Amino acid sequence: MKIRGLTKKLFIYFLIVIILSLSSVGIFSYMTSSEELAEMVENQMNQIVGNAVHHTDLYLKDYERSIVSILTNRQVMEFIDLKANREEYDFYTYRKMILETSVDPLFIRNPKLASVYLLSDKLNAVYYYNGVNEQSFNVEDKRKQREYFLANTTPDGKLSILNHTIIEGQENQMLTLVRRIRGFTSPELSGLLAIEMRSADLSALWKGIDLGKYGYLFIMDEKGRYIYHPDGKKVGSDVPEEFVEKLQTAGISSFVDSSEGDQRMYLSRKSDYSGWQLVVSMPLHELRKPVANIRSTTLVVGLFTLVLAILLAYRFGRSITKPIQVLKSGMRETEKGNWATIPLPSHRDEIVELMVRYNVMVNRLSEAVDRVVQVELSNSEIRMERQKAEFQSLQLQINPHFMYNTLETIICYATIQDSEEISEIVKALAYMLRYSVQTNLEEITVANELKHVLYYLVVLRHRIGREFEIDVAIKPEYLLHVMVRLTLQPLVENVFQHAFPEGLEDYHFIRIDGGVEDGIFWISVEDNGSGISETKLTQLQEKLSTNRLADAEIDEAGKKGGIGVLNVHRRIQMVYGENYGLRIESMAEQGTKMIMVMPASPKHDDKPNLI
Repeated sequence: MKIRGLTKKLFIYFLIVIILSLSSVGIFSYMTSSEELAEMVENQMNQIVGNAVHHTDLYLKDYERSIVSILTNRQVMEFIDLKANREEYDFYTYRKMILETSVDPLFIRNPKLASVYLLSDKLNAVYYYNGVNEQSFNVEDKRKQREYFLANTTPDGKLSILNHTIIEGQENQMLTLVRRIRGFTSPELSGLLAIEMRSADLSALWKGIDLGKYGYLFIMDEKGRYIYHPDGKKVGSDVPEEFVEKLQTAGISSFVDSSEGDQRMYLSRKSDYSGWQLVVSMPLHELRKPVANIRSTTLVVGLFTLVLAILLAYRFGRSITKPIQVLKSGMRETEKGNWATIPLPSHRDEIVELMVRYNVMVNRLSEAVDRVVQVELSNSEIRMERQKAEFQSLQLQINPHFMYNTLETIICYATIQDSEEISEIVKALAYMLRYSVQTNLEEITVANELKHVLYYLVVLRHRIGREFEIDVAIKPEYLLHVMVRLTLQPLVENVFQHAFPEGLEDYHFIRIDGGVEDGIFWISVEDNGSGISETKLTQLQEKLSTNRLADAEIDEAGKKGGIGVLNVHRRIQMVYGENYGLRIESMAEQGTKMIMVMPASPKHDDKPNLI
């Protein structure tokens, strides 16, 4: 069914777009928020259980250090060596000295300890209690205690943590930290040292952990028994096998279990120190409460936005048709404009009328566009010709001072003596002139540019009256790469003019290097001369960034300064584009490094471009 009238079309289309947009945004936001909240909850539980493991290990290690302070006591070691038929006075003396030197200080430092006791292989035993009813044991009791501890400790003297107590009425409420110790005269670990602490004291470590109203932590040992649980009745009992299997299968990941009545999320970490597993438990409905709030909020806001958007869409559709009539009249006056034509649909409405008027303007605009294109093409050709002329004029620029000085040198040689130097310098100068005056836009190989520099050095040697060698570090495989003609020699000449103001010394050097990195071919000219001050370097960088041809300027001495460096930069840009050119690195009194940056394009033929 065709819908007639622009207002109805706009309303229906806006309604579809609004419903789709709100639905997609709401669903996407809800899903994203749910995933992020679930991830955040799991991360929070990971941090909680990780911190609990860490603090529990620190707590137990502190008690282990307390045990170490006792087992190194001389009286303790001598007590372990007491014979079975020892004198009662000796037993009383050792018991008192151990209490005064080791046990009392330990109880003061750790008031939560319940008991400390020693048990030797001769069944000599001393027991110390702190805040609990004292117990007495006969020989058979001591033998059973020793057999139990030997069965649950390692012969290497490593600390063992047991859910065990010798105190009557405190079963499943105490943890015993026990280890085998040796006497004073024998290396054998024949004695036992144990301390007992209340397992409920562990909960004090986690008071700062917020697990919500119904969340809690519990501890299970390697045998699957509860070491600590907020429900004291479960301490000492076995954890359900089904829950242990889920715990082992999940590893460090969270899982959901409903063995306690409601669905709860569990996450555990195992302590490498004690071998215990600390498990954090939180009800699933509490964890999902923020997600449910987001869902409800999304629905309410979505419905409210939908109603408001429908009202606005209706009013917007009604407001379009009236301006269109005005726009039709205005477009009749703009039929002399220019646009592309569009096909007309079979039906007719206000928009179609606008399209008809638009097509009338297209015919006018097409002619104007053609004229503009022709003008742009003409201007482009003019710019290219001008750039080519500028490039060729740059190649014809030769430093007149260098030429005048060279001619004076030739005249001096010709007047004073008849030698081969005149022939050598004239030959080099002739080569340089032929090389410089070529005005084509051809690129040249690195080898030809180096040859031009070589002839320059021949002339320079006669001018300065001494030998000076340039270190060329360019690898042979780069010699056939192409570069812009007459760019290397101006940089070398610039070094001799500015880098060594006090004259050449034996320690001076000029190094020419090159290479390819990431599709970029670079040639550098480096010296160890006077360098460029920070101010002048900044000015020079600004001139390079203008991307314009350089004109000779008057320097501080009143002479016209060279333009070689700036023009080398601009010539490279004319050939390869403004992403390439000259880079300058320099520090005062530390030398200068000028780097020509060009695209890497090795030359495939060896035809000379020079003569």
